[in-house]
Amino acid sequence: MSLGKFMKLSLNAVKSNLMSLDRPYKLTFSISYWCNSRCLTCNIWQIRPKNELTLEEIRRFAKENNYFKWIEITGGEPFMRSDIVDIVQAFKENSKDLYIVTIPTNSLTNHDMVLKKIEEMLSTGLPRLSITVSLDGNRETHDKIRGVPGNYDRCMDMWRRLGELKKRYSNLFFVFGYTISRYNQGMFEQMFNDIKKDIPDLTYNDFHINIGQISDSYYNNSNLDIKGERETIANDIKHVVDRRRFELGAIPIIETAYLKKLHSYAKTGEMPMKSRGLDASLFMDSYGNVYPSIMWDRKIGNIRDSNYGLGQMWHNSDAEEVRKLIKEGKEPASWTACEAYQTLAGNVASLL
Repeated sequence: MSLGKFMKLSLNAVKSNLMSLDRPYKLTFSISYWCNSRCLTCNIWQIRPKNELTLEEIRRFAKENNYFKWIEITGGEPFMRSDIVDIVQAFKENSKDLYIVTIPTNSLTNHDMVLKKIEEMLSTGLPRLSITVSLDGNRETHDKIRGVPGNYDRCMDMWRRLGELKKRYSNLFFVFGYTISRYNQGMFEQMFNDIKKDIPDLTYNDFHINIGQISDSYYNNSNLDIKGERETIANDIKHVVDRRRFELGAIPIIETAYLKKLHSYAKTGEMPMKSRGLDASLFMDSYGNVYPSIMWDRKIGNIRDSNYGLGQMWHNSDAEEVRKLIKEGKEPASWTACEAYQTLAGNVASLL
């Protein structure tokens, strides 16, 4: 059954190389902007959200749009939402071909509760659940960037406990998520060596890399100075690319391609490829606003105004204008994993 769902996801990716899709197969969904970090690179934690989508509204959205094969849940801190398992279950019950759900965590929420919820998700028979443990440096650096003393040690505990859970659930996958900014640029190698003292079997494949971004529509951080030196950041990324071991499989191959394009983006600041926003994917915030991507503040509508369906909104004048801008290469320059994977999968030649 899992193989069949993976093949259907792959078929959508193959089709996207040949034509525009009539509906997206990937949803990036911020389920809440509540966050218990105090990051130097992001102001989401300062938001006090009101009127976020209720569980019943999310269930209705999942029922009306029952074709997703990949769902990336984000926040805020997603595990601060007590009904996160019900949210995942709503999509699993309605999107019958759902293959993968990805969720990041800052490791600050009660670990017993988080691990219980992760196990409940795994027990539903979801083919693949991927957890990203946010980690931006060694003990001193990570706690400084994240603004919470002891956060590093909680990340180490979360990693070890996920490893124990992995022994019982083969559908669990987890990595560290490392975001490079001016606060930790040029420090990856030393960080890796320091963490390896705590996790002896650590490898470079255990890291997913991002570059800190400026966005008022998502991070609410246009007032922050987080950008580092391009060459220094590019060198950090190249260090990782050069030391990753080859793994056979669609996701490892795409991850390596993503990192190589991220290296190019770090050096030039230019978009490596045209995105597949409002084609293969979309971003929806916790209020139901729909955007082409997580970094592009160009709302095309709100699901509360469209009876929770995407159909009519997907082809309205705002959506068509966004597609025109993408075709003309006029979208904002960014390269984030939220959009990069489906962009790469929609251009197989880029993986060769």
